[in-house]
This record gives sequence, C-alpha cells and structure tokens, in this order.
Amino acid sequence: MKKLLALSFGSSLVLGCSNLAYAETNTLQLQDVFNLEYANQIDITEDGKTVYFVRNRMDIKTDRKVGNIWSVDYKTKQMQPLTSGVHMDYSPVLSPDGQRLAFISTRDGSSQIYIKWLKTGAMAKISNLTASPRAITWSPDSNRLIFSMFVPSATSAPVSLPGKPKGATWAEPAKFIDDVYYRSDGGGYTQKGFSQLFSIDANGGNAKQLTHDEFDNAGDVSFSNDGKSLYFSANRHKNNLLKPTNNEIYKLDLASQTITEITNRDGPDEQPKVSPDGRYLAYTGYDDTRTNYENAQLYIRDLKTGNTTSLTPNFDRSVGQIKWSANSKGVYFSYADKGQTALAYQPRSGKRKIITEQIGSVAFGRPYSGGDFDVSEDGEVAFTLADTQRPADIATVKRGKAQRLTTLNADALGDKALAKVEEIWIKSSHDELPIQGWVAYPPEFDSSKKYPLILEIHGGPVANYGPHFSAEIQLFAAKGNVVLYMNPRGSDSYGKEFAQTIHHNYPSNDFDDLMTGVDALIEKGFIDESKLFVTGGSGGGVLTAWIVGHTDRFTAAVVAKPVINWISFVLTADFYPFFADYWFPGKPWDHIEHYMKHSPISYVGNVKTPTMLLTGESDYRTPISETEQFYQALKLQGVDTAMVRIPDASHGITARPSNLMTKVAYIQWWFDKHTK
Repeated sequence: MKKLLALSFGSSLVLGCSNLAYAETNTLQLQDVFNLEYANQIDITEDGKTVYFVRNRMDIKTDRKVGNIWSVDYKTKQMQPLTSGVHMDYSPVLSPDGQRLAFISTRDGSSQIYIKWLKTGAMAKISNLTASPRAITWSPDSNRLIFSMFVPSATSAPVSLPGKPKGATWAEPAKFIDDVYYRSDGGGYTQKGFSQLFSIDANGGNAKQLTHDEFDNAGDVSFSNDGKSLYFSANRHKNNLLKPTNNEIYKLDLASQTITEITNRDGPDEQPKVSPDGRYLAYTGYDDTRTNYENAQLYIRDLKTGNTTSLTPNFDRSVGQIKWSANSKGVYFSYADKGQTALAYQPRSGKRKIITEQIGSVAFGRPYSGGDFDVSEDGEVAFTLADTQRPADIATVKRGKAQRLTTLNADALGDKALAKVEEIWIKSSHDELPIQGWVAYPPEFDSSKKYPLILEIHGGPVANYGPHFSAEIQLFAAKGNVVLYMNPRGSDSYGKEFAQTIHHNYPSNDFDDLMTGVDALIEKGFIDESKLFVTGGSGGGVLTAWIVGHTDRFTAAVVAKPVINWISFVLTADFYPFFADYWFPGKPWDHIEHYMKHSPISYVGNVKTPTMLLTGESDYRTPISETEQFYQALKLQGVDTAMVRIPDASHGITARPSNLMTKVAYIQWWFDKHTK
C-alpha cells in the first residue's frame, strides 16, 4: 500500500510550502512524487501474448527509484510480478527460444546478470562480475549471453615519495591525470580503462573476455544467424578521443576474435541489427558535417553484396530505435515529431507506414519526449503510452488505435485534479517562424481571473518537450500558476533546418520565440503581468540567464544548472572535445569574441530581475563553477540573488525523488517571495 508522508524542508521554505506539507487535497502535492510509477524497457513474446517490462516506483525510505520486472497479458490485461524487492531489476531480454528471461539486478549490492526460468519460476544469479554489465544480448541458440563491461587498466603513479618511515601517516598521494576524459557527469572522476565485450554461459560460470584492445567496445551487439560472429558499434579510430562521435560498425569473429570494419565514413554508425533471415544488416547513422544537429538515417547493408542503401534519404526527422520485422522485409523505427514520439514501418522497398504517434515519454520530471517499443513475430506492437495526465503505461496497437494494458497510477492520480494541458502555435516576432508550445492550466482554472505565469524552458538545447506527463509542471500548476513550455528554434522533432537555426548562434532569436509565446498568453487576458516568472534547466538555464540579461519584464527568475560563460564551460565540462568542435566555430582562444557574444555573463550588467541559481554540486556537464560565476557577478551588480546547491547531485539533479521535490519547492518559494 502506498503512503503519503511529508518531508520537511526547514523553516526557510515553510512560508512558501506550508500548505503543501501535511494537508491532503485533491491537487498534486510535493510528497505525491513518491507515489508515482512508470513503465519502460519493453520485451514482447514472439506470439505477442505477453509483454514484459520494468515497473519503476519511488521508494520513500531509501529516496531512490527502484524497479522490478512484471508481465501483462495481451488479452486479459492481467499483471504478474516476475521479480520483487527494493532494488533495481532492469534490462529484461527474452531468450530466442522463449524459455528464459535475462536481466540485470542490483539485489546483491552490485549489478549482476540473473536468469528467470519462465516455466518453473526459478531464478538464479549467473555472474560474479567486478563491474556493471550493460547491453546484454542472447545468442541465437539461447545458450549464452554477450554483454559489455568496463575493464580497468593497470596504472602506476609517475612519482613516488621517498623517506616515509614505517607507521608514519602522510597526506593522501597526489592524483595524476593525463586522460582526455577524466571525469563524467554522474560518474565522477574516472578510472583508466576501457569497456570490452564479454560472453557468459546462460547457465552461469566465468565470463570470457572477447575484446582486449584500448578502445571502448561498448555498443549494442547483434549476432549473425549462425551465432559465429557478432556486429557491434564502436569508435576504434586513432583520434577517437578528440573525435568522439565517429563510430563504425564492426564484425567480431567469435572463434578467432578477429575484428573487421564494416562501415567507414566520417560520422556515427550505430545500432547494428542483423535481419532474421541473416541477409541484411540495418543500422543508423549520418555523414558528420560538424553541425549542432543532423538527422540519423536508416541504412540497410546487403551482407552478401556489400551494397548499402539509406531507406530514409528524404525523411526530415531523425531515426531512433530500430527493430526488424520477422519476415526481414522491413524495419520498424521510432522518431520524434512535433514533441511526440511516433513509430513507423519502413519496408526495404516501398512506402513508409505510420503505426502509432502515441509513444509516451518514460521521463516524468519534465515533459521531454521519448519512450520504448517492441514488436512480436506476428507484428503485434507494444509500447509505452503516456500523456499529460499519466506517466508511462504499457499499451498495444490494434487496428491503428492504442489499447492501454496497464493503469499503474490509477491509485496515485485517480482522485487528483490535474492541470489540463493545451497545445498552442505562435509565429515568432523575429521572422514569423511557427513555434509550438503547450499551456498547463491550474485545476479549476477560470479565464475571468488573473494568474501568475511561469515560462519553463527545456534543456538540450537540441531536445524537445511535448504533451507528456511532468511532475514539475503539474506541481507548479497545482500552486495556481499557468505554466507555458515551448519548443523554440533549435529544438529537434521539426526537421534539420529548424534545429540548425541555432548552429553557432545560441542563444539568439530563440529568445524572441519565447517572448512571443509569453505575449500570446498575456493577450488572452488571464495572466497577471505583475507575476511573470521564468525558469529552465541546462540549456533552459542558459536561456533563462540570457532572458534576464535582455529584459526586465519578469518578476523573478530561477536559473538551473546553466552555462554562463562558454569559454569556461568548454574548458571544464566533461565532454569538452564534442562541445568545442560542434557548438562553436573553433577553439575558444581563436574565437573569443564569438564565445563571449553568446555568453550570458556578457550581459550581467543589464540584469535587474531577482535571480536565484540552482545546481547539483556534482554536476560535471555544466559544472557548478558556472553557477558560481553568475552568482558572484549578480552580487557585484547588487542584484537580489541566491544560490541553491544540491549535495551529491549530478546534472540531472532529480535522480533522487526528494531532489525533484527540493527543486520545485525552492523555485516556487523564490517566485512567491518576489510576488508583487
């Protein structure tokens, strides 16, 4: 049974959140975050009768997301648990013979591979690995599994201090770093080593290492039909560290462990999938032109002739997840379109067919698009279904219509009055470019009254919001705010030209797009212009900082995990070779004027808006030093400012449920504090 428990945020937040702390109402409350669930990681049986999935929930005692594997019957909609416990069970993969389910679990304190025998219900751990496995794949005969795992390299410090007496206590030795990538967001400072491919018997035993060189061989794999070789994606070029997106498809002979290059071009080739008849290899990729965005295309390679063809040369969307049809005549693929995720079937020759446009996001913090799907041998499609009122459930497509199989949040949200979300389109004041957005109205909205407006901006910047459930949006609306979120120029899901309008030009006229949306809502007559607020995270934090440097129309702003200075960002972020090559015309010292022209720090002298900053202390994507720069600059300018630092949080901040609550509570408190 789910319980509603209150969390205390201290006296400084009580004023803004006291009505949220203990009272049970019919609107969404902060503590309700712990009651939410969502489904993802789908695997459907070949006969299409059963769908396996990971059921994720929030554990209030450990303040962690936990997940177990469940099944749901296609006809009866009856659900059954396959695993249980307060830990993460994830990556379920059915064996080709349909007898067993492999998955990864943290139940013994580390990530290990487990097998569930579906007929008997028996379950066993088959691995004893020293690092976390990923991307488990069955062999065609169901006898073994392939996975990738990090293997540390032997290292020794170049300096060893002499003269230490026995029993003496000296300072911890210095840390010597000479790697290009030495820390990663969510992973901290990295250890030397590489991800390698391994094989393990499906009945358990010692894992056998298949690759041994100094490259990260960590991509998804696909077996040849005879099981003697496998295809995988990796960047094995000599300059791979400074050109991190140049993946190729390789073939590994399992007997000789010989690796053969299959593709060879400047650009990422990924997701190798061998057709069921063994004749073709499908994969995704594009020619790299060093722009901020390119559409990934769907390629088919004839493994007999070597001929390769793109099946989507004129499709102005990026191909996502791919899966062959059972007859090898075509490929199913997902793609983002206007803030939603769709699924299409593309035959090897012939016209593309849309299967559904209702794949729902598996993120519930902010309304990003995304989702998962799988296809049975008979062509039954299972997918995640979500909308503005519910996080992801499991659904199927029948005669072109979605049929929901689960209702995971019926108890948590069934009696809640949620914000209704309405789609809007505006034409940017800059150039009349059509811009899509959504408006979330507070429960019991009355258009004759006046409401505060929160403009909430997505990150990326090449990403997209859509009509998806968002705990953060719903919580803001429950406090009586109208919430506007948009996909300004530079967002994906609208084609390559739309996304590339911010190439070497960000931020810029995306500011005009957002202000046009705000003006459009004000014109409707129900917005209190003395209560205009703006917030956003990551790329949205950049734009929020840019906005307060270019207008003082907002009453207050919260800048979350931003970039303030593009020069310092490129020289401190974890993935800096990519940012320098793709987001800018060159290295910072060669283009200082360009970098500073698009840096919010350059306009801090214009800021009058009370502006709070909020960032995770372990953020290595947009390091907290960016936040500190803006905070100290605002202090020097005499601007009302504050800094909220989330301990141990990386770039996502909300990996722990209480951090999501903290983020929303602090943002709302800052806005309440500055309400006129």
